[in-house]
Amino acid sequence: MSASITLTRRFVMFAPLALAACKRGPDVLKFSGATMGTAYNVVALDPSRSAAQADVHAGIKSVLADVNRQMSNWDASSEVSRLNAIASTSPIQVSSDLAHVLKTSADIHAATDGQFDVALGPLIEAWGFGAKGATVQNPTDARIEAALASAGRAAPLVVQDGALVKSAAASQVYLSGIGKGHGVDRVASVLQSYGITDYLVEIGGDLVTSGRNADGQPWQIGIETPDVANRNVQQIVGVSGLAVATSGDYRNYFEKDGQRYTHILDATTGRPITHTTASATVLADDAMNADAWSTAMLTLGRDRGLEVAEAHDVAVLFIDRAADGSGFVTTASPAYTRLSA
Repeated sequence: MSASITLTRRFVMFAPLALAACKRGPDVLKFSGATMGTAYNVVALDPSRSAAQADVHAGIKSVLADVNRQMSNWDASSEVSRLNAIASTSPIQVSSDLAHVLKTSADIHAATDGQFDVALGPLIEAWGFGAKGATVQNPTDARIEAALASAGRAAPLVVQDGALVKSAAASQVYLSGIGKGHGVDRVASVLQSYGITDYLVEIGGDLVTSGRNADGQPWQIGIETPDVANRNVQQIVGVSGLAVATSGDYRNYFEKDGQRYTHILDATTGRPITHTTASATVLADDAMNADAWSTAMLTLGRDRGLEVAEAHDVAVLFIDRAADGSGFVTTASPAYTRLSA
């Protein structure tokens, strides 16, 4: 029986038989814990039995602590929080890891009509979805316009020679759409340093796989139906050597005056998305790109998202709410069809 894992909007639920599928013994390493406001889960196979579990787990916890120190908007002392506290347009030196994440963010921002934007901090706070935990909802048009003035479209972030330059001093960087994926990749690098080649690493729904599961099969990932009241599996995909990330609009939202407002914000209008796409799942070579592209694809929605996906060879599966309310409709890009075959 193959290991089966259910992928939700921002976390993976290990199905009851998933761990049982891994044969018992010291060659199966399993780690879990709390990080980044969510949980991490690792399953790794070590046929040589040469890796000490305590040492591997210590390495995992060390890199996760490092990622939090660099990229958590919920930690006032983190590198990104200190960066946000600097209201300046002069170059600001950043760590190589943060520069790498910001550069990838800038590349995807350029490829997605500016819809993937890590500089939406003031806008995220205005809608009450940010680290400050504000209860402000339905912000005024004036506040939205002011927030957009320091966002990436109006004031791009530039990364050059290990430094970040803000086009607007008030720009605020939020890495919630890419940071977990980077953390997944960092954990995978720890496993690789111990010579482990068969593993699955997951943080809050972003995951990366390598090699095979304990049955010698690709890792089986279940993509959840985007319905918070009915957690069914919409599709199962077998992956090896690929990362998977899903973004959805159906878990983090609020309702006011009979209207539903999701945390996914349109970088053009400054308001929550209103199209019919409920989730977007992306397959990529690494979790950081899967994380960021899934967020971008959900923001763009199926129609524009498919155009961008085909132009940049992005493997994405869209799940849309049917127009007649009868359920959900799936649409895959050519790259997704090819990789999931």
